[in-house]
Amino acid sequence: MTTDTKPVPATSVLQVTDEAAEVVRGALGEEDDGAALGLRVAVSGTEMSPSMTFEFSYDLSLHELDDLHTGDVTYEVAGLTVIVPGDSVENLTGATLDVPSNPLQGGLVIRNPNRPDMADRIDLSESGSVAERLQDLLNNHVNPSLASHGGYVELVKVEDSKAFLLMGGGCQGCTMSAATLHQGVAAIISQHVPEILDVIDVTDHAAGENPFYQ
Repeated sequence: MTTDTKPVPATSVLQVTDEAAEVVRGALGEEDDGAALGLRVAVSGTEMSPSMTFEFSYDLSLHELDDLHTGDVTYEVAGLTVIVPGDSVENLTGATLDVPSNPLQGGLVIRNPNRPDMADRIDLSESGSVAERLQDLLNNHVNPSLASHGGYVELVKVEDSKAFLLMGGGCQGCTMSAATLHQGVAAIISQHVPEILDVIDVTDHAAGENPFYQ
């Protein structure tokens, strides 16, 4: 049932490249009722990337145009009808649906300049010493994400305002370890344990599974 949808200019929300539109049209062409379907793009949640930055996760589906939901925004772009739920509009505004840069990778990607607020995603106790709160942050928020990529970070010690960390597993010797530590882990530590002003990597990366310092 169509209820209270909001047609908007194509420039208002998610853009679609010609290459991505071709992929979607191919999917529509495989449907018996493709002409009656639009591309529904919604923000479904958040996830942490390998570089330890929070990003949005998405749900893309083909949706019947005569069964839109209250608050849905609909518009035409690149020859497609795009449907964005009202609660996803703000987080998708300025984003672009595209094909992956790597031609060997299938599917579609959303290049989104918007990021979730990390402060809303991490609930850290304010009690305990600096080292205890930092250990809590690593155990419950940082390492579960790194574990999905085969890595982890250990707290060696806290000295003055410095945290000395050891990277292990897939993070040891990885070419992305510096970015993971300084752009990801250190940024999270700075926000949630502000007493830590510097993060020191004490890892022997030359001994890792994929050493890049040799």
